[in-house]
Amino acid sequence: MFTIGDFARYGRVSARMLRHYDAIGLLHPDRTDPATGYRFYGAAQLARLNRIIALKDLGFTLQQVQAILDEQVGPEELRGMLRLRQAELEEAMRAAAARLAQVEARLRSIESEGRMSVDDVVVKNVAAVRVAELAGTAASYEPEDITPVIGPLYDRLFPLLDGAGVSPSGPGIAYYEDAPEGGGVVVHAGVTVSAPVGPLGDTGITVVELPPFEAATIVHRGSMDSVLPTAQTLARWIDANDYRSAGYAREISLECPEDRDEWVTELQEPIARV
Repeated sequence: MFTIGDFARYGRVSARMLRHYDAIGLLHPDRTDPATGYRFYGAAQLARLNRIIALKDLGFTLQQVQAILDEQVGPEELRGMLRLRQAELEEAMRAAAARLAQVEARLRSIESEGRMSVDDVVVKNVAAVRVAELAGTAASYEPEDITPVIGPLYDRLFPLLDGAGVSPSGPGIAYYEDAPEGGGVVVHAGVTVSAPVGPLGDTGITVVELPPFEAATIVHRGSMDSVLPTAQTLARWIDANDYRSAGYAREISLECPEDRDEWVTELQEPIARV
């Protein structure tokens, strides 16, 4: 038999937590001294304690843990609960990974301040281009707001084009504009096509012709979640060379392999002389 202190040490929990488990009926001591009230636990109870901690770490409430351990939850229901928790953890991991990429991008941007490679930026005339697009609204131009909007738009765009019998004739082109009345940013997810301008049947896709413009351009390599340093390099170049931005940059998808870290994207920012 173990004292509560020893049992807590072997189970890697606090004695206070064991007292709480006893109070709510989750894990009673094997024996309680009637004279002193001291709690004593058996070695076999470590198995139940381990299961309690494991289920808590999965995110279950103590009420759910008790129901599972007391077999009030059947195997199918438990499997469903675990799958739901698995999906929640996977989504949290994806969100954390995206946030980490944004933090790393901020650090790279800070580290690159004052250092700008002129060779990175090219000024060129961008011809008019016809794109088939879907649009949505993001809260801001920050990657954490743009990514959850633009990704699903592209996921919908290509199957809809295929169903309408329209094939892309060039790269993907994303562009942005201010939403009316300060309501965020309108995100346009498009791809180059040769179809007529106008609505594309009942798909919800619109074919538009984007006008030509003079652009300062730079190539970004990697996920768009880490585009910040590249975009800020372009902004510093524009300011240093007596230009001003004349609108949001377009994003031209040059290479889009499955690994987002291997993407190659050209940023084309409309410019005008100061």
